[in-house]
Amino acid sequence: MQNTKDHLYDLIKDLKTKQEFEKEIKTKSIEFDNLIDENVVALLIVDELGRNTQTISKISELKSSSESTIVGQIRNIQDTRKFNRKNGTKGKVVNLEIEDDSGFCGLVLWDKDVELVKTKKIKIGTKVKVINGYVKDGFKGLEINIGRWGLLEIEPKDIQLKEKTYDEKKINGKIIEIIPTHAFFKDNGEFGFVTKIKLKAKDEIREITIWDDKVKEIQKFKKGDTIKIINYNIKQISNKTEIHLNGKAVIEKC
Repeated sequence: MQNTKDHLYDLIKDLKTKQEFEKEIKTKSIEFDNLIDENVVALLIVDELGRNTQTISKISELKSSSESTIVGQIRNIQDTRKFNRKNGTKGKVVNLEIEDDSGFCGLVLWDKDVELVKTKKIKIGTKVKVINGYVKDGFKGLEINIGRWGLLEIEPKDIQLKEKTYDEKKINGKIIEIIPTHAFFKDNGEFGFVTKIKLKAKDEIREITIWDDKVKEIQKFKKGDTIKIINYNIKQISNKTEIHLNGKAVIEKC
């Protein structure tokens, strides 16, 4: 991280004394159980005061292996997963999707940040600002991670976003094919599962990609069953519209 707290203080020295700045850093560090570097806490203070000079990127501009700041609205939240690290410690991770007016990407929260979802501080429709997030290629496309030097602001006051309402998406149809399940290793070392089905909805054949826990659910159905799917995701990949089902989707027999 290039920004140090001394450099960051120069951005707000007309608003606070150095002593006030240092005191606020100490106070906020305690709020974070001293788990966050003081330079990161200083950046959070500067950002809350509207003096963060870091450029905000559009999601469509994100590039893998870079650090970026974005603002968007949460459009999807998957189930929290627990995992064991190589050093024997336990961790938690949750995958979300964040959207702005240029597109959407994955957002990955780890460990203590997962509690923001559990306590409903972050839910579908919540506006967030990701500061210094690390962008990488995920299994489903680009994703931005809140790492050691990253910060997450909920409902940022310095940014205005066009409000968007997320309605339940529903599709009904008859299963005409269930493709065999494929297993793969995720970045955290756990197994993941993916399968596809073909659904005849009205006069159209729709191919639907199904992930992890939903793979187990689809096994309850067979070719010829008519089902209803609620809360599916739409992805645009190579100018092709795809339907994906993750932990928030509901599959019911009609």
